[in-house]
Order: sequence, then C-alpha cells, then structure tokens
Amino acid sequence: MRKFPPERIVCLTEETVETLYLLGEEARIVGVSGYAVRPPQVRKEKPRVAAFTSADIPKILALEPDIVLTFSDLQASIVAELITLGVTVMAYNQRDIAGILAMIRHLGALVGAEARAEALAKGYERRLAQIAEKAHQKTPPTVYFEEWEEPMITGIKWVSELVEIAGGRDIFPQLAMQKAAKDRLVTSEQVIKAAPNVILASWCGKKVRPEKIASRPGWQDIPAVKNQQIAEIKSALILQPGPAALTDGLDAIKEILS
Repeated sequence: MRKFPPERIVCLTEETVETLYLLGEEARIVGVSGYAVRPPQVRKEKPRVAAFTSADIPKILALEPDIVLTFSDLQASIVAELITLGVTVMAYNQRDIAGILAMIRHLGALVGAEARAEALAKGYERRLAQIAEKAHQKTPPTVYFEEWEEPMITGIKWVSELVEIAGGRDIFPQLAMQKAAKDRLVTSEQVIKAAPNVILASWCGKKVRPEKIASRPGWQDIPAVKNQQIAEIKSALILQPGPAALTDGLDAIKEILS
C-alpha cells in the first residue's frame, strides 16, 4: 500500500462505494464499478473502471490506487492480475448479515473512520432488530427467492436472513448457507413441493418477468402463483452485500410480505 490510510481507492463492487459515501469518505474513491449506482451522484462523480467479472486493468493502474477493494471468488482473476502488477488488494467475501456489518467496520477502520463505521453498523443492527420484532408477531408466509431463472438459483444467506427478518420463512434455508451459486441450484419440482406463499425474484441485472414464472409447467397450483404473489426486487437493492440490502432491500421485502 502506498499510503495509510489510503488516499486513492478503487472499488470494484458497489457495496464498498456506498459504504465509503455513508462514512463521508467518498473523496478517497478514484474509480468504481460500472454497477455502482448508490448514491446516484456516483455515476457523475467517479470514473468507471470495471464491470463485475472484468476490469480495465490499464485504467486502474493509471489511477495509481493505494488499494483496490474487491468482492468474492468471482473477481479472483482480477485480484491475481492486480497483485502480480504490485497493486495492494483487499478482497471482501461477506455472505451474510454478520459479514456485511463486519465489512462496514473493517472498511471504516481502513480509512480511519472507526467511530463513524461503528455508529453506522450499530444503527443497522438496531433497525434490523426492531423490524424483526414487529414482523414476528404474525404467522410467517413461506417465501421462495429466485436469484436466477435458468438454471433456477435460490437466494444466498444474507437474502434468506432478510426474508426472515421481514417476517417470512425461506423455503430453502439450508441451500442459502451455500456460498457458491452452483451449490444453490433448485429444481421446479422442489419449488412445487415446497408450495411457497410468496415468490420474490431478482435476476441479477435482468428484468424479472412474473408471467414467465407463473407459466412454468406445474406451477399453476403453487399458492404464490394462484394468488398472484410474485414480485421483483431490483438487484441493486438486494444482491449487493452492503447497506442497500440492509435498508431499501429489506424494506422492499417487508412491503411485499406485509
């Protein structure tokens, strides 16, 4: 690392971008992922240097970052190339709510904003507890969360946890424990058998088509389909493991289940 705390940070996923803005440390950001949309002004204020599984390495190097922040094994090839080129990289890998809160605290410490990060994380913890307490006063509807349609992939752990906090019951809680998408594949027969009351879908950047879900063979008798309880949650709100999921993502689930 060139400097500590780092003065020039490149964020290759959106959750670290939003966190730094919330901490008031956005001046340190010199490059972002093309998927970064929170807060809205980031698209005008910061140069885009990457998608998710690909990055413009020469553009990143030209920014002379003190550190590059990445997420998950899906960016492993980018991380390897940057490290080979002598760039300091921090690879986060949070897959649940506890991990999201730990990322916020760690990132705060990295930029010298420990107190603000602790306050932010504690605020989220209080909010989650308050929502869970109110939601659990009624019978929970069963929920199938679909992260992708072909093949069908059910939600990861932080999504499953947010469904529970919002007052629902994930029909595949054991699969949610699996970190890799390939280990969260489900069959049409499994969903039919589970008979969810609600279907939530977020197709990772692609618009969800409820009518396509409803027309799947054998799904006509699923309660969620019969009662037209199929809803999309925008991927920017729920599929990034950061503040968006704990706030607007949770609120979107809560509104649908209420």
